Amino acid sequence: MVERVTIKTPQEIELMREACRVTATILDEVGDIIKPGMSTEEINSFVHRRTAELGAIPSPLNYKGFPKSVCVSPNDVICHGIPAPFVILKAGDIVNVDVTSFKNGFHGDSSRMFFVGGESACSDEARELVSTTREALMVGIREVRPGKRIGDIGAAIQDFIRATKRGYGIVREYTGHGLGREFHEAPQVLHVAKRNTGELIRPGMTFTIEPMINAGSARTSLSKVDGWTVRTADGSLSAQWEHTVLVTDSGHDVMTSSPKGLF
Repeated sequence: MVERVTIKTPQEIELMREACRVTATILDEVGDIIKPGMSTEEINSFVHRRTAELGAIPSPLNYKGFPKSVCVSPNDVICHGIPAPFVILKAGDIVNVDVTSFKNGFHGDSSRMFFVGGESACSDEARELVSTTREALMVGIREVRPGKRIGDIGAAIQDFIRATKRGYGIVREYTGHGLGREFHEAPQVLHVAKRNTGELIRPGMTFTIEPMINAGSARTSLSKVDGWTVRTADGSLSAQWEHTVLVTDSGHDVMTSSPKGLF
């Protein structure tokens, strides 16, 4: 059975904005505290505490058995990294922090990349990958407006990455998704796709765009130990940026934009 896309009412959109604002606020604050020597478990503890203080619930916690309140994915971890006290961030690492908050009956989902120890501590390769992946997200977002199709988003991202001629791989197994009262709803938002395919984009739709770009091969490797952690198959670096996007009558609105204007 094909899952139906939910169109949010103006009232539902306003409720959802609160969840998105919590997520964006927490990611701003993660940027203030992240540093060399910090464990990914410390990031989890911080996110869990701040989510509660802001009147929300961390969506990842116990979702299909996920054991933590946030995904923290350093270096070659593509996504779904499980925070742990023995995973210590060091200067020069790049790390994705993926926050989803549930408030007022709605979810708000976003992730950002951070340079541990600052950009200057990271390699040229890492900085270039992070920057290119962020621009890939923005390229995808710019495709969002009524009358377009979901496939146009992935096609634009794919064309952009190919045009860089850096040999990057675009992860295919893990995609963007509809978001609202459920953590994962229709439609699926592919980051490699053909134009004029997929769901028709209509006002009131809300979904994530979250390209995962590998410095090497697009191939992935799922941990057989925890069943969650996804790494690059060749050990290369990976980067991801994510926003929750609302389709408006005239275009789009990035619901998880930083309150501080950071991203």
